[in-house]
Amino acid sequence: MASNWRIRIAVIDFNRCFPEKCGFLCKRVCPINRSGKECITVVDDKPRISEQLCTACKICVHKCPFNAISIVNLTAKLVNQVHCYGKNRFRLYGLPMPAISKVVGLIGRNGIGKSTALKILAGKIVPRPDCERRASYEEVIELFKGKELQAYFERLQRSEIRVAFKPQEISKIQESFDGSVDELLKMFDERNMLNEVVDKLRLRQILKSRVSQLSGGELQKLAIAICLLKNAELYFFDEPSSYLDVQERLLVAKIIRELAESNKYVMVVEHDLAVLDYLSDFIHVLFGSKGVYGVVSSRMSVLNGINQYLEGYLKNENIRFRDKELSFASVETVSKKNVPFITYPAFKKTYEKFSLSVESGTIMRSEVLGILGPNAIGKTTFVKVLAGITESDSGNLGLNLKLAYKPQYLKVESDATVEQFVASQILDKELFEAEANKRLHISDLYDYKLNELSGGELQRVSIAVTLCKDAELYLLDEPSAFLDIEERLNAAAFIKSVIERGNKACIVVDHDLLFQDYLCDRLVVFEGEPAKYGRALVPESKENAMNRFLKTLGITFRRDAQTGRPRANKPGSVKDQEQKKAGKYYYL
Repeated sequence: MASNWRIRIAVIDFNRCFPEKCGFLCKRVCPINRSGKECITVVDDKPRISEQLCTACKICVHKCPFNAISIVNLTAKLVNQVHCYGKNRFRLYGLPMPAISKVVGLIGRNGIGKSTALKILAGKIVPRPDCERRASYEEVIELFKGKELQAYFERLQRSEIRVAFKPQEISKIQESFDGSVDELLKMFDERNMLNEVVDKLRLRQILKSRVSQLSGGELQKLAIAICLLKNAELYFFDEPSSYLDVQERLLVAKIIRELAESNKYVMVVEHDLAVLDYLSDFIHVLFGSKGVYGVVSSRMSVLNGINQYLEGYLKNENIRFRDKELSFASVETVSKKNVPFITYPAFKKTYEKFSLSVESGTIMRSEVLGILGPNAIGKTTFVKVLAGITESDSGNLGLNLKLAYKPQYLKVESDATVEQFVASQILDKELFEAEANKRLHISDLYDYKLNELSGGELQRVSIAVTLCKDAELYLLDEPSAFLDIEERLNAAAFIKSVIERGNKACIVVDHDLLFQDYLCDRLVVFEGEPAKYGRALVPESKENAMNRFLKTLGITFRRDAQTGRPRANKPGSVKDQEQKKAGKYYYL
């Protein structure tokens, strides 16, 4: 498979491979095949590529009409293959190492192997170091001989390690159980901590609710509760902050840290850098090529791990895995965008069990206005009233603006391809190709059907289409949801570019504080009591709004000297106490 210096990987995305349409074009254009050898063969009506015979000429890669083939060369010294899903399929090199009484965080792009690594360590996937042979623990034990993971896999093979796993796909809970929340929790209360966990996660109000009726945030906390209730030695949390507001994210982070401190092993995959920074003790960076291969770095401190990921360069391995650094631009304390553009009046919206009051405000030209507040406080209602989708108590606001709106929940039932969907929309085609496609890689998804896209893929398409419509005000509800860190920063850069160049305006509702910090010029803070009443304050400077918001959470942030990113101070630390005493909960 490899020489002394190179490992060649040939991966086919069989979901995008349609040989009945192209007549096995890859096989016909392969120079090795044309010379009489069989580099590309047909097995079960699908092509197979021999990595031993392949010369990485990449003619098949460029000729494939469905962009289904990837061929890469790796340095052999770089990796030890731990798992392969099969011939010409994704493979993972290296594994993260759990640490007793510590939280180990995993950071990396979507489709790079983070969930695969967790599932292997959790015993949900039996590793297969060789793509040709069947999966077994014997080979991976030999692979890690003399290392800490050897003993770990020996115990896992003997079923001596009890593991609790909070999956990324929490919707499967609703598919498999239709009873009440308390009935489900009682089924997993192995530690006799049901009441304690329910109170910590603030689930008592929904105990009698049916699982099928829960919101995304409620379902996420239920999944976390189930994991916490299990009596295990190792706990794995795959993206625990999805659907949660800032306060809930920090609450969950605190609970996960407390779990680790009770002499447990804990590992977390998380895309919210503020949360990952706040809860982790160590970091493993995962890098590679999406859907092709993933490599796990050595274990690092939280500061070094996150900063080296943003830099795109791992010092210990001497590996550059990204061409450019992901940086957080310095921000002015006073926005330069001070030309009034849109003024919305004060209004109220009353429902049977909830009421929202909004103070009047002005949005500046070329400004991105952020919205901060807990779930169920009226943020989405505010956006829908501005968009004219929902009327206020006094009727439509009558802003008379061209609006483009991306909703919070993206539901698609169409079986049209992404390319067909994009072509059907009235868009600025030049902007789409020059900006949206370049930053969000929409063309990579053209052959996929809308109803087959992952949450992150659908989010990218929705952002691209919304921002390329002809509008004066763009309304984006939770655009960072399901996106990995690089995708979030690319999306933020795209939004800023569209709004600034077009002299337009944008309102963004989001729970990722780093995303809001990077993207927004000013912020609107929502106060009140969730599910009862909410109040939207006037737009104010980022510094004042962040200070106001973070003070209610009791959390302080500082700026990282190297990257400029906001970092959450550990509660009770010297820096935390100093900033609270000075009333500086947020530093620009």
